[in-house]
Amino acid sequence: MTRGSTVDVRLLPCGDRALLVEVADSAHVVGLYAALRAAPPPGVVDMVPAARTLLLRLGPDETDLRAVAEAVRRAEPLWDQRASAHRVEVPVRYDGEDLAEVARLTGLTEREVVAAHTGSEWTVAFCGFAPGFGYLTGGDPRLRVPRRAVPRTRVPAGSVGLAGEYSGVYPRVSPGGWQLIGRTDLVVWQVDRDPPALLRPGATVRFVEVS
Repeated sequence: MTRGSTVDVRLLPCGDRALLVEVADSAHVVGLYAALRAAPPPGVVDMVPAARTLLLRLGPDETDLRAVAEAVRRAEPLWDQRASAHRVEVPVRYDGEDLAEVARLTGLTEREVVAAHTGSEWTVAFCGFAPGFGYLTGGDPRLRVPRRAVPRTRVPAGSVGLAGEYSGVYPRVSPGGWQLIGRTDLVVWQVDRDPPALLRPGATVRFVEVS
């Protein structure tokens, strides 16, 4: 499978009014989600991306899953949607408890970890774990590190972390096992905001170091 081609998919019906699309990885989810947002299949009222899947939900009076499936098969992923995507700048103080450990795991210095994290433009592939928690992909591959062996019982809101291919910002105080490299004062989830999530699927994100 190459970029610019249609995506190899596995299509699974979910009841009478939803279709689950399985693809190879999160990059293909992002590209397919962007393409279908630009040209929604007939009758689709909601799309929910995840790490390897995209759920398409039809309206209450729609049942033609075959037409939706055909639209998905014809879709050409949009690999670069930066010009039209929602853009977010996240100011970060890079003083996280795991910054030294991330440097050790990657073989970089702490300053090189910060430069790698701020030097890439990330994309919100999907949301999960907690309301407003966006899983960001597309960063420097040198920053791929495992989760902590022992998760923390309490991670402060605004903590910026790394785990596997992802980076993320904890929207509220919660347990968590990601490697914490910094923190931000930006509110990424606010129930009285429309929409509440600042880091929503398809958004592009740039981390900026602040004092």
